[in-house]
Amino acid sequence: MLSKPATMLLGLIYEKPLNAYEIIKLLNYMNVKWWFNIADSTVYSTLKNLEKKEFILGATEKVGNMPDRTVYRLSEKGKKEFRNTLKSSILQFNYDTNIFSIAAFFLNIFTPNEQTELLQGRLNILYKYREGIDKQINPLWESEVSAIHVANVKRMMDLVDAEIVGTKRLLEDCTKDDV
Repeated sequence: MLSKPATMLLGLIYEKPLNAYEIIKLLNYMNVKWWFNIADSTVYSTLKNLEKKEFILGATEKVGNMPDRTVYRLSEKGKKEFRNTLKSSILQFNYDTNIFSIAAFFLNIFTPNEQTELLQGRLNILYKYREGIDKQINPLWESEVSAIHVANVKRMMDLVDAEIVGTKRLLEDCTKDDV
């Protein structure tokens, strides 16, 4: 599975070939820094790593009097790894929700049926988490642990509930596109 920065960069390159500067501008335009900050240096090092692994292919271009620039596009190996990472990211739950947020940005690489299937699978996983947390919270348990522990478990429940609501919203939106 790809790292979060690698997933984000491959997603942007999946949409169209880009150079590092264009990727940085796009990340800034998308305001990604407010939920997942990727430093400029991380963009450059991640691109080099992805190229070394043959997930992207770089071609040097000369534009006017500007210095040479490397434009990256996804290789077939990169497309496959990207799709697999997105599927894995959607079909898991982690309290660090950034990987799902990144995957959700690129849901459109899947057919509407695949989107529905993946998001429904995620909902099923979230409902299981919610059910597991629900089983833990009961008066006997609450009397045996500290109030802060109870509050933290309830906070985790709130996070799962928020993920359920957000996933349902995505599911609604991708079925709208189907109509």
